[in-house]
Amino acid sequence: MKHRRCQMPLLAALEVVASLRREEIVVTTMGSAREWPKLSRHLLDFHYLPSAMGQAPTLGLGLALAQPSREVIVFNGDGCMLMNLGCLVTLAASGATNLTLIVLENGIYEVTGGQSTAAGALARDAVGVDFAALARASGIPNAFDFDDLDRWRQQAADVLRSPGPRFVCLHVAPVGADFQLPAMLSITDRIAKFREALA
Repeated sequence: MKHRRCQMPLLAALEVVASLRREEIVVTTMGSAREWPKLSRHLLDFHYLPSAMGQAPTLGLGLALAQPSREVIVFNGDGCMLMNLGCLVTLAASGATNLTLIVLENGIYEVTGGQSTAAGALARDAVGVDFAALARASGIPNAFDFDDLDRWRQQAADVLRSPGPRFVCLHVAPVGADFQLPAMLSITDRIAKFREALA
């Protein structure tokens, strides 16, 4: 039986990536799209809103294939991951070496009201779902799992330099019900500026 996981603060977990980020494309969706703009206003940030749950990894893959000289980091929720587990096989089969998929696992559909995911329900019984193992079984050998913030801080740079595609599961605490997004340009204007930055 698996032990219950610790949960690191979401913003602190994201700060680790923000501190290492240089010119990588960063795709956020759902809860991460609310938190990442507090840390970064880079022209290569793409906040996938309104989001189609589960589609951020394939959006990131398209960017990685179209921009092979750039690294792409995708933040995905665990609820989103459950809605499109098949994308793990697609990422592995793509041969994209410049892609990192980071799943933020908190066991709930936070944006839609805090309902438990099926994996979250299993975790209450200390069984849980091992997302990193699912990634490895899908053909992504460099799959990592972190529930300790200090260990994530110590190993993140090496993880992000490992051969891609890479998969990281970060066990994070729920943030809460306040889902007010930072002021942003319209999606049309953001896409236009994002295209300019890619060029």
